[in-house]
Amino acid sequence: MRTESLIPNGSIQIRRIRSTVDEKEQKQLLMDLDVVMRSSDCLYIVQFYGALFREGDCWICMELMSISLDKFYKYVYCALDDVIPEEILGKITLATVKALNHLKENLKIIHRDIKPSNILLDRNGNIKLCDFGISGQLVDSIAKTRDAGCRPYMAPERIDPSASRQGYDVRSDVWSLGITLYELATGRFPYPKWNSVFDQLTQVVKGDPPHLSNSEERQFSPKFIQFVNLWWKHPFILMYEERIVDVASYVCRILEEMPASPGSPMYVD
Repeated sequence: MRTESLIPNGSIQIRRIRSTVDEKEQKQLLMDLDVVMRSSDCLYIVQFYGALFREGDCWICMELMSISLDKFYKYVYCALDDVIPEEILGKITLATVKALNHLKENLKIIHRDIKPSNILLDRNGNIKLCDFGISGQLVDSIAKTRDAGCRPYMAPERIDPSASRQGYDVRSDVWSLGITLYELATGRFPYPKWNSVFDQLTQVVKGDPPHLSNSEERQFSPKFIQFVNLWWKHPFILMYEERIVDVASYVCRILEEMPASPGSPMYVD
């Protein structure tokens, strides 16, 4: 259950972890809590404000964001028949990479579930990563567990049975970010719908990776195209380290046009 509660300097999100949750869910919730508690110095990860126990349940107070990128981009493309500007995509890329770098360098973990629904926006222009419940510990920069995460965004080495003994590293998160950026840039998932795990294995592992290109509907800068297609091997991201982009005004403009959804925990006025 999630509840909104007003505090003097804004709003918080309260997550209630019931004592009756199963062991797997409890483990994921505690992992999520552990990561955010150790990431208070990272501006690109949702903030933890405190926790309390009451009648056996744990109540966790977290930073409240306005909307997930999953809901945001679908509204922009479908309801507004518009696109997300490349400069906004640049800032989304920068924030996500900085969050991933914090996880790897400071906590020695990888996220393992990068996708639009786990990247959040607010009206102040902040872009933050969330949901660390299935993050994986790195041992000598390698993770082993293979069944964690959202399969459509998984890197080839995570779904290929022949690579199961070799493990994987932070590059699997970079793959997922590339798929996410393609989706945000075009308004659609880069692969057709799979009917089975075998279909996914055949296309992702055996086929060519998604390739972003210009079209009559959308024109991108060469740097952005090269960045998405080369997965983090291009200075596109460095350009947005210094560039000033008014993300807040853009997000606020879209949210003002979006109908209120009181039932959605990620959209709050």
